[in-house]
Amino acid sequence: MDDVQAMNGLVRRCVAGDAAAWEEIVRTMNRRIYNICYRFAGSPTDAEDLTQEVFIKIYRTLGSFDSSKAGFNTWVTTVTRNLLVDHFRKTKNDRATDSIDDSGSEDDERQSLSQQLEDQGPSPDTQLERRETKEIVHSALQKLSPELREAVILRDLQDMDYREIAVALKVPEGTVKSRINRGRAELARLLQRTYRQAT
Repeated sequence: MDDVQAMNGLVRRCVAGDAAAWEEIVRTMNRRIYNICYRFAGSPTDAEDLTQEVFIKIYRTLGSFDSSKAGFNTWVTTVTRNLLVDHFRKTKNDRATDSIDDSGSEDDERQSLSQQLEDQGPSPDTQLERRETKEIVHSALQKLSPELREAVILRDLQDMDYREIAVALKVPEGTVKSRINRGRAELARLLQRTYRQAT
């Protein structure tokens, strides 16, 4: 509960014009928002651009956040999701080629600091295996319909509960559970097919 109150306090300070509070919100939420954008967009470049757009949108609409209706994380996820839906409508035809074009050396250059720090631990073989698995899962996620993909990402990769997802997506909890189950089943089928082709 302390985290929630602290975040609500930051929001109030930011709305009142406290620049340090806004910097703290950006620092706290940046990784979460980038991860959602990356999972949806499929390209680090797009994810960075979208993350910036999301923060601009959050900054402009921060005054409309109402802590009595939803937690800040849920509100941020809703704002992010709405912006991503708009992005997907505009770039529907380009997505497949973009994710293929951007999957090369640019990924290596844009590794997050935490990934670079992890280099001290696992062996190169283990790292390669993890990277390949990550890429296979990421590629399979891109093949899911946007509705199923967003439900799986929010539940399995962002650890949001069903109620929070229902609020963020503006659909009933039953629909959320159905989408997650269908998304996981479809993802499993895609991964099985990929692994069968590889062996």
